Amino acid sequence: MDFNLNQEQLELQKWARNFAKDKFSEKAYTWVRNQEVPWENARILAEHGLMGMVLPEEDGGQGMPLINAIIVMEEVAKVCPSTADMLQVGNFGAIRQLAAYGSKELKDRVLPSILAGEKLISVAMSEPGAGSATTDLSTKARIEGDKVIINGSKVFNTHGPHNSYYVVWVRFGDDVKSSGAILVERDAPGFSLGKTETHMSGEEHCALFFDDCEVPVGNILVPDNGFKRLFTMFNIERMGNTSRSLALAQAAFDLAVEHVKEREQFGRKLAEFQGIQWKIAEMKMKLDAGRLLLYRATTNADKGAPNPTEASIAKAYINTTAFEVAHEAVQIFGGYGYSTDYPLEYIFRRIRGWMIAGGTPEMLKNKIAEDVLEMRFSQRKKPTGGEKVGAK
Repeated sequence: MDFNLNQEQLELQKWARNFAKDKFSEKAYTWVRNQEVPWENARILAEHGLMGMVLPEEDGGQGMPLINAIIVMEEVAKVCPSTADMLQVGNFGAIRQLAAYGSKELKDRVLPSILAGEKLISVAMSEPGAGSATTDLSTKARIEGDKVIINGSKVFNTHGPHNSYYVVWVRFGDDVKSSGAILVERDAPGFSLGKTETHMSGEEHCALFFDDCEVPVGNILVPDNGFKRLFTMFNIERMGNTSRSLALAQAAFDLAVEHVKEREQFGRKLAEFQGIQWKIAEMKMKLDAGRLLLYRATTNADKGAPNPTEASIAKAYINTTAFEVAHEAVQIFGGYGYSTDYPLEYIFRRIRGWMIAGGTPEMLKNKIAEDVLEMRFSQRKKPTGGEKVGAK
């Protein structure tokens, strides 16, 4: 059992580290402050073959293993989180559902502009009454001839005002199992955007509204009874979330290490205080453990989707510990860590959001426990004991 990256992966990591510093460091952290999308950086990623790294070659991708994209993602996110968002679009998010389930005609029409860094695509899943409870989706779709009619709304759509395409999770019937997904284009009749708002991190989002929205039947990605298929690809998106969370925690840690070596208080370096040494050691332990969990999930996935439990363990652990690492880094910096003149306060705010997006640690722990216990627990009623998996 080898816990190290192989030589090819180490070379990719080194290249990505130098590439990110050279191309993206100058304007890093300015994009979100100026409410801008880093289109120029998205095109640079595309020019270097980093958009679609893990997509099949027949879809315009590189056909690489998932771990390769994770390696590049961490290096890019450590330097410029906003550019890492573009890498997420091109490798981990809605694009994976489109590539896996879309027709050839649909993929040939939509994928090239995304892989060129010219257009954005996102998953539209969360609703006013359905966050983690995806079984409560109320956005409905019905097929009428060669059209699909959609009614409902979505909230918190990342980059919503700037997206050209939306993979909308819907319900084709009244049953939970009737869930599916449809690609909706920005100019679809009956589709509109809510007002642009910002999260605590400063990233823009908006609500989406579907009022008898019409799209071609050919835009259906996952038909009726496709709930399991939806989450197969969504676990890949979770790994993109997880790798960015880890990367920013690493960036916070690196800043803290540099700071304690230079900052003096009471006539000596901060690094000489035992309390600081313990903080640094604990931060390092959490980062290394989290990275191994992420590498396990993505290496075992190879070119496919990760094991749901391994993905849940990695995300739940890293989301939680990354926030703890960022918190300690801010504390070590004191007032400087709280100042907008330094990147730490933004890192702290950004990491907090990933503890919600893509599945909260609490919800993921429920899934982990169900897998360990081989039982399913309903969250809709007072627990009276779980149902054995496979029981009728």
